[in-house]
Amino acid sequence: MELPKYHETFIPVLEILNTVESIKSRELASKVRDTYYSDLPQELMNQKTSSGANVLLDRILWGKSYLKMGKFVSYPKRGFVQITEKGKRILSVGNLPLHDLQNDSDFIGHRESVKSEKGNEIELDIVSGENASPQDLLDSGFSTIETEVKTELLEKLKEIDPYYFEKVILILLKKMGYGDFIETSKSGDGGIDGIINEDKLGLERIYTQAKRYNENKVREKDIRNFIGAMSGDTSKGVFITTSTFDDSAIRKAKEAHHRIILIDGLKLVDLMHQYNVGVQVKTVYEVKELDNDFFEED
Repeated sequence: MELPKYHETFIPVLEILNTVESIKSRELASKVRDTYYSDLPQELMNQKTSSGANVLLDRILWGKSYLKMGKFVSYPKRGFVQITEKGKRILSVGNLPLHDLQNDSDFIGHRESVKSEKGNEIELDIVSGENASPQDLLDSGFSTIETEVKTELLEKLKEIDPYYFEKVILILLKKMGYGDFIETSKSGDGGIDGIINEDKLGLERIYTQAKRYNENKVREKDIRNFIGAMSGDTSKGVFITTSTFDDSAIRKAKEAHHRIILIDGLKLVDLMHQYNVGVQVKTVYEVKELDNDFFEED
């Protein structure tokens, strides 16, 4: 007997969710374990990862995460999971092979929604065969986790209060090494959400504008208003959005006499992930290699 692979938990997860309106993720994992895998040997049930997590529960939770990527389940509120109509339809079929999930349009769209600037991610499911080296598997595993975290981070940014989003941006810029920030008043700010002192004395200032959009693109008018609000106080500005900029907005920023930096949703979550804003370190792994110098004789 062996532990189920994460993709082998898809249907059990959906079946448990189909019996409740919603449920906490950890409770879901425990119910799936107790309902479908209680006959496994105790040593397998108690098997731990190198970081101390229970392997079976971890795989069930990853199964849940992959189902979320394909919109077979949803997160109605923090920490809770529920089955979607799409999940109920696939449950009536009674089978969801990994290959079918990987070719699902929603799953593909999810994986494409957040891409690192590195541009060299290795998909976990592509390299998990016999030809994959241990380093390939490590790299692809970290890449998969990073992609999922960034996607969830972008979704969260689109949900939070717009005023708090403005503050998140200022915190990020501070973490990136810029000076103290000043939040502008919430009304009549003329398109300026914050002011960053680039140097300790405040001789150089950077104006910021943050737009928390779900789908709407930032347009030329938004950039034009931002430039107008900067007036003669500064020549530097950063315009950040959770969505994207249309071509006219990008062109307007490039043609401006001011130095305008545009940060879209993908770039934003890259920076937040890099500077640990809105995320936290879960586990640290050490990978060791032989120290040949240690065995060299003098």
